[in-house]
Order: sequence, then structure tokens, then C-alpha cells
Amino acid sequence: MLSFIALGTVLGLSAGFAPGPLLTLVISETLQHDVRSGIRIAVAPIITDLPIIGITYYFASHLSQFHQVLGIISLIGGCLLLYMGYQGIKSHGVDLDLKSQRTGSLRKGILVNALSPHPYLFWLSIGAAIIAQALEVNTATAIIFLLCFYLLLVGSKVLLAIMVSKSKSFLTSSSYRYIMHGLGIALILLALNLFHDGLELLQLI
Repeated sequence: MLSFIALGTVLGLSAGFAPGPLLTLVISETLQHDVRSGIRIAVAPIITDLPIIGITYYFASHLSQFHQVLGIISLIGGCLLLYMGYQGIKSHGVDLDLKSQRTGSLRKGILVNALSPHPYLFWLSIGAAIIAQALEVNTATAIIFLLCFYLLLVGSKVLLAIMVSKSKSFLTSSSYRYIMHGLGIALILLALNLFHDGLELLQLI
């Protein structure tokens, strides 16, 4: 179970700190309005991802019985994690184009996240593989993974909103870059683990 807590923590932090449309919206709302506006945007994934998680959970519960299919999905998830890790390592900070951002609310955050391809790609590849593995332990392990993931995903975005409300320069600081580089390395290690699991499931090693 500890390994799934670690997975949820690393993946949640990586998704929370990674530059993207939702993070840009969190920060722009914080700067244009106040930290509470940024926090409202930060909680959007909890709402928008529920249907995706439901489909993934159902899919993964059956997928765990088909090792070859799970092996292929694990390899695809490993490739996606490898790319995410590479993006984290080469990150130089967040470049915000605030002029292009309109004022909004939680509804705007929900719309931005729902229309982004990232949640769908994540849950149908990386998420499906991890949940299927967790379900082979028990249902509680899968639920704990999900709780850790969203606690850190939303929590990291909330933390960024608070820090940006105090100093915009944090987004281009060495501290932010070090966080992203460290998470990038962790993602690459997780990718290698998924590759190993995928090859084992395909009985190639």
C-alpha cells in the first residue's frame, strides 16, 4: 500500500505543479482578483475528473484480469510518464500571458479542465494501469491512491496560488525550477517501473 501512496503523492505533485492551462488560470485569477479565486479554480479537477475516474475504475477492474492488455497500457503509460518527466526536467518556470486571460470563476476552471486532453490521456493510460494494479491488492488501496493523488494535485495548486499572491516571482525562481526538476526525475523513475511491469505482464522479461 505504501508504494501506491508514494505513486499518488508523486503524480499528484507533478500534475499540480506542472505548467498548463489550469495552472495558468489558477495564477491569473489569483493575480487579477484574490487568492480565493485561485483556490476555486484549483478544486476544478475534483469535479471534472469524476466521470473519467468512474470509467477508468470500471475499465481497470476488468483490465486486471487481462494481463496482456494491461501490459500494453502500462507501456503506453510509461511513455507518457517519460514525456512528463522530460518536461519537468527542462522546465524553466511559468510564462504567464495574463492579457489573454478573462476573468472567471469555478465554472471557468471546470470548463478549462474538461476541455483539456490531459486528464483523459492520464487516466486512460497511467491511471488505468495503476488502478488495475491497486485493485489486485484490494479496493481500499485503489481508493487511497486516488485520495493521495487529488489531495496533492489540488493542494499543490492551492499552495501555488497562496505563494503567487505573495510574490509572482516564485514562478520563475530557482526554487520552482528545482521542484519541477526533482519531480521530473521521480516521474522518469516511475516510467521505468511501468515499463518493467508492462514487459513482465507481456511475459517479455
